[in-house]
Amino acid sequence: MSIEIKTPPLPESVADATIAKWHKKAGDAVKRDENLVDLETDKVVLEVPAPADGVLEKIVAAEGAKVTTGMLIAVIKEGAAAASAPAAKAEAPVASTSSSASDDVGPAVRRLVAEHNIDVSKVKGSGKNGRVTAEDVEAFIKAGGAKAAAPVAAKAVPTVAIAAGPRSEQRVPMPRLRQRIAERLLAAKRDTAMLTTFNEVNLKAVNELRDRYKDQFEKQNGIRLGYMSFFTRAAVEALKRFPDVNASIDGEDIVYHGYYDVGVAVSTDRGLVVPVIRDADKLSLADMEKAVKNYADKARNGQLTLEEMTGGTFTITNGGAFGSLLSTPILNPPQSAILGMHGIQKRPIVENDQIVIRPMMYLALSYDHRIIDGKQSVLFLKTIKELLEDPARIILDL
Repeated sequence: MSIEIKTPPLPESVADATIAKWHKKAGDAVKRDENLVDLETDKVVLEVPAPADGVLEKIVAAEGAKVTTGMLIAVIKEGAAAASAPAAKAEAPVASTSSSASDDVGPAVRRLVAEHNIDVSKVKGSGKNGRVTAEDVEAFIKAGGAKAAAPVAAKAVPTVAIAAGPRSEQRVPMPRLRQRIAERLLAAKRDTAMLTTFNEVNLKAVNELRDRYKDQFEKQNGIRLGYMSFFTRAAVEALKRFPDVNASIDGEDIVYHGYYDVGVAVSTDRGLVVPVIRDADKLSLADMEKAVKNYADKARNGQLTLEEMTGGTFTITNGGAFGSLLSTPILNPPQSAILGMHGIQKRPIVENDQIVIRPMMYLALSYDHRIIDGKQSVLFLKTIKELLEDPARIILDL
């Protein structure tokens, strides 16, 4: 019996998807719940599993094709063996490992495995239930891990290479997520009165706290004490004191949010995504660190859900993780402000009329001037600075 494979229901507000990668070709045997194809939308990557054991009889929608909900993309012959499948037209297989372990990893891991020709079965997984993560593959590569047997030339995403001697060009389709990011950034510049204010923070007190309690904190909570939890806590306390920064504009109305859902920008190989930490004001520092790490792992493995990236009343982005010294972050509409963290550098500053060396970080707050005045933005950023330079203020609510 033949079973039709159709595009699953797409997330709300997503009109169509693109066939990103087929993990099987016509004539291949498939197992129930085995991932057949990745569908890329402008928000998330969806996996389409096989509904039954059998053979992939026909692929209707090739890689790069756009599909909508309910569209036929392939046909499976249930219960058939691979040898009985119709002879498939010879084509170069996609570069992948022959190990079945590759079927239980995310899209990001599959891309790394294909790019570096790695046998994923030799990679030790650190994720849930031993699942291999992108970080595991990168560590395996850095350690000089053995490569899988060299595959036949891979079938790549359609490209057009224009040779012109040493001045060659290559044209590739822009990924759906990158298109969506571009649209949102242009809309933020066009539809908001965005300004940016700057300050710098002395992180000596935070560093001393981390050095004093980092071992005990990690032993008790199973997570390293980083900077993001301090900045998130300080931002939440500042948001409580300046409710306009936690508000948004809806038409001719201002919506004041009575909760604090903080988005944390995470960079992936597909682009920037912003998962949201819900009710950040109710979380401990350990809970915040765990939430950030969990979201970062899921983002890099392409496992974030639409719900985890929806909403948010304020965003924090950390360009310092890549060495940025100063930047002007762009708003994440409909939010009214975004906090930019940057690299920590030891710089000479004046304390008590003495020149001393301190670990300093530049902070940037981009805000929508339609709802937030310059005075509020400056005082908001100054509040974050004061809370971080004297963390006891957070505990004492000062």
